[in-house]
Amino acid sequence: MKAMHYRKLGKTGLMVSEVGFGGEWLERHDADESVEVVKYAHSKGVNIIDCWMPDPKSRDIIGKAIAQDRQGWIVQGHIGSTWQNGQYVRTRDLKYVVPAFEDLLERLHTDHIDLGMIHYVDSPEEWDRCMNTDYIKYVHELHEKGVIRHIGMSTHNPRMAIKAVESGFIEMILFSINPAFDMRPATEDLDSMLFGEYQEDLAGIDPERAQLYRLCEEKEIGITVMKGFFGGRLFDAKTSPFRTAFTPLQCIHYSLTRPGVSSILCGCETIQQVDEAVAYEAATQEEKDYASVIASAPLHSYNGQCTYCGHCRPCPSEIDIAMVNKFYDLAVQQPEVPESVYSHYKALGKTASDCIACRSCESRCPFGVKIADRMQQTARLFGC
Repeated sequence: MKAMHYRKLGKTGLMVSEVGFGGEWLERHDADESVEVVKYAHSKGVNIIDCWMPDPKSRDIIGKAIAQDRQGWIVQGHIGSTWQNGQYVRTRDLKYVVPAFEDLLERLHTDHIDLGMIHYVDSPEEWDRCMNTDYIKYVHELHEKGVIRHIGMSTHNPRMAIKAVESGFIEMILFSINPAFDMRPATEDLDSMLFGEYQEDLAGIDPERAQLYRLCEEKEIGITVMKGFFGGRLFDAKTSPFRTAFTPLQCIHYSLTRPGVSSILCGCETIQQVDEAVAYEAATQEEKDYASVIASAPLHSYNGQCTYCGHCRPCPSEIDIAMVNKFYDLAVQQPEVPESVYSHYKALGKTASDCIACRSCESRCPFGVKIADRMQQTARLFGC
């Protein structure tokens, strides 16, 4: 088993494991068994865990699991997720928000939360309820006191995520990403996104989601990923919107190749599921390959669009074609090339100007991207 890789979570500076832990469903099992699953994940290098759940059992499980190495864990804790009369309730009412957050600290046996998450904002109305009430003052007070080290937000809606990026104070986002979601237009209705019908005329990534990824990369707003497996629907051709099945490794790789993404939080209930997720670090490119699944799907297509899948390798000039294309896509939408994108592009060493136009890469691209032409355009854009 290869060692876990870590990525910087945007401007927070935190180094998070590529494969993280989504704590949902832990309460389904015996508490001691669930504690061992979380500990086992940590032993495999997983160092980031999300706790949106307000129920006492889930919080107690995570608290016991991280107690032996609290400093070795990066915790996403949600502000506004409350437990009322035995039920989960999302609220901005401080009468419920404050005791629920204090309960989180107590059950996790900690005096701070690394990533204090503005919980679940999917509509303009919910954004206003957060930003124009005492709720946001409470969030800022926690941040000023160091009780939350960084302010984040969770959302399923790219429009709200873009608002977060442009807010100036939200440092990272927990966002839902998988190949199916990337083809859906923005919506405030989570049920529609999760269970609605997918149109056959959708082709490639939705422009608003592409804009979000570009902004996050440009402004160093880190993304952690939820819903990466689409609730398991992508694993079965009968339930997959593509009418063909993906593997967990392919879904993980898809999320981790989106600009701005630092970690995908995999929902693991068992040690076997942990092993399946962290196997990503030792997987071959063939095992990670999601592009061939999308390209051969009877519904939907990314024809002509680079998905950064890496099928174009190897390049005789040793150009990292996927990364060059990623930086081109990030830069071309701006009036001028952002300095951060330019510096990352230059750091590749081998740039588009090293392309010899052999076009061997094009025969391997599942989506028919005219790579040699793109290399010429990129060299002109960046000047090298």
